[in-house]
Amino acid sequence: MSNLLFLRKRQLNNRKLRGRCVPGCALLFALYCVAAFAILPVFAATGKSSEEAKVTKESIDAKKEEIENSKKEREKISETLTDVEAVKKDLEASKADMTAYVTQLDGQLTSIQGKITALESQITEKEGEITKTQAELEAAKERQAEQYQNMKTRIRFLYENGDTFALEVLMSAHSFADMLNKETYIEALEDYDNRLLESYEQQTELVKVTKENLQEEKKTLEEAQKGVEQEEASMQALISEKETQILSMSADIAGKEQAISGYQQQVDAQDAEIAALEQQVKDDEETLRQQEAAAAAAAAAAKSGYVYTGGAFTWPAPVYDSITSDFGYRTHPIYGVTRFHSGLDMAADMGAPIVAAANGRVVAATYNASMGNFVMLDHGNGLFTVYMHASQIECSVGQMVTAGQEIAKVGSTGASTGPHLHFSVRLNGEYVNPWNYLGGG
Repeated sequence: MSNLLFLRKRQLNNRKLRGRCVPGCALLFALYCVAAFAILPVFAATGKSSEEAKVTKESIDAKKEEIENSKKEREKISETLTDVEAVKKDLEASKADMTAYVTQLDGQLTSIQGKITALESQITEKEGEITKTQAELEAAKERQAEQYQNMKTRIRFLYENGDTFALEVLMSAHSFADMLNKETYIEALEDYDNRLLESYEQQTELVKVTKENLQEEKKTLEEAQKGVEQEEASMQALISEKETQILSMSADIAGKEQAISGYQQQVDAQDAEIAALEQQVKDDEETLRQQEAAAAAAAAAAKSGYVYTGGAFTWPAPVYDSITSDFGYRTHPIYGVTRFHSGLDMAADMGAPIVAAANGRVVAATYNASMGNFVMLDHGNGLFTVYMHASQIECSVGQMVTAGQEIAKVGSTGASTGPHLHFSVRLNGEYVNPWNYLGGG
């Protein structure tokens, strides 16, 4: 290909008007024009003028800029990855106060989950960019091959007819006007040859930088995928650290009575917070009933669309693995004592979706040292559902949600030793069996 370019440039630079007129040169000129202009439509589709060359140069510059952007993306990914050892060192000061320790560690887990979500989004976007760049590369290669064939056709014609062709054509003119007309044709063909060569060189450069851009984008994708793997490993390391510390705390408790007392305080605090939220809702509803007429209150409730009217709940953890702890009395996995378990524990992968079991209004979306990140929904008529230990909360207080709408992501915050959803149902201030509403009771 380099030999072809050298030959073509030499022909363009050394073309001279010399020789003599030979019989049939008019016919030869006609054949020359046919051979040249037969491929003009093809050239028009790939590089009509110097303006086309300018556009191609801008495309090359744009690809070079994309290459630099890909390198910067990789640097940014490396800079934002979690340093697990540094996090553990920061947590050492909080171990004396287990509640503060768990709270701080849960904050780190939530941050890591956010980074994983951002990296997964970046991977999806980068895969799309790679697909697009691959298509651009294939198209550029096709145009390059097409222009290469055009160049060979023109060079072959010029080689077979020699450099005396232009003089022969001019000498065959029947008049001065005819000679000027033929000279114009010759100049147009030479200009076409120059533009064909320029376009081919620009297309070759575009193929080169597009290949480089594709390689850089693939490197960035690999870096993002490694980032996800590293962040997931960091998350698992912190969960293991948390489990170790919680179990260690449990082993340090002198006797069963002290363990029961500590656990009961957590349960009481949890129940008190939920009961306070229920009471607040109850007071608000009572105030509303006092302020509005019965007909207006009924219309407002119907319009809100969140009052539960019966039927099976939507499963709150759509991609759960198993039920690790059922509703009722059980041996606590941390404290080793038999106590009442207020809901269902659904094991699932970290970051799996948690959805609303039924239409409702968000009355709590916050953090608690025992429940971790949790959401509480009011379904009307004294019915509430609670979703505990989330890694992320994706709703806000006062928001109306519908059955199946994602409200959080599975995590291991609060008094938890592994990723799962603790799902509870309360009716008129008491915990009730969730299976009665999930269709499994």
